[in-house]
Amino acid sequence: MTGAFYDGLAGSYDLMFPDWDASMARQASQLSEFIPPGARVLDCACGIGTQAIGLARRGYSVVGADLSPVAASRAVVEASARGVSLPAFAADMRALPFADDSFDVVLAADNALPHLLTADDVLAALREMRRVLRPGGRLILSTRDYDEILRERPLSTPPLVGPGRVVWFQLWHWDGDQYELEMFQLHEADSWRVVVGKTRYWAITRHEITELVERAGFGYVEWSLHAYYQPLMVAPNG
Repeated sequence: MTGAFYDGLAGSYDLMFPDWDASMARQASQLSEFIPPGARVLDCACGIGTQAIGLARRGYSVVGADLSPVAASRAVVEASARGVSLPAFAADMRALPFADDSFDVVLAADNALPHLLTADDVLAALREMRRVLRPGGRLILSTRDYDEILRERPLSTPPLVGPGRVVWFQLWHWDGDQYELEMFQLHEADSWRVVVGKTRYWAITRHEITELVERAGFGYVEWSLHAYYQPLMVAPNG
């Protein structure tokens, strides 16, 4: 379900941003505060490259992986168009196709981890992230603020208007601490064309993530609530 959702979204994902390149640059600038100079970075949920391309343009050596082969392929093309190299592969973060101790930083941004719907699956992914990290490396995650969201349990998101008058909004259908998300895209042509995709998330809290990160063997977990557009977690490998 998740891979198919992002396969379908890959061709238009950039239209969620008023200015995708500006968003790349801004997010990379914020993330670079937590990434040492010269680090080799794995973005294990790279999508079409929003974070990975921005970091590559700041001089980091970045490798991408994503559950969606369509998104990963587009990330490679978009990076090349901007003059940077981004090797990117189709891969499940629970089974990363990289050798042990390969990276200085593993990044999973933009609410990717909560697509895993059980503690066992999240733990499997975190252990894989730790496996490919070098000793002393760093894990960086960002998720929606589910501590706040669970108190309010919203049923929808406000509409956003992207380039070319593409209108985006989401409907959320709650089931305990999980929700099915319906993503609506309205494209203006001679008449409005509607595209709908569905995926599912676990509204996992910061406490729950922290416990699982520590169980996976990482060191002291730190959360920054205002350094990035989502709550950002940083944890050292060991």
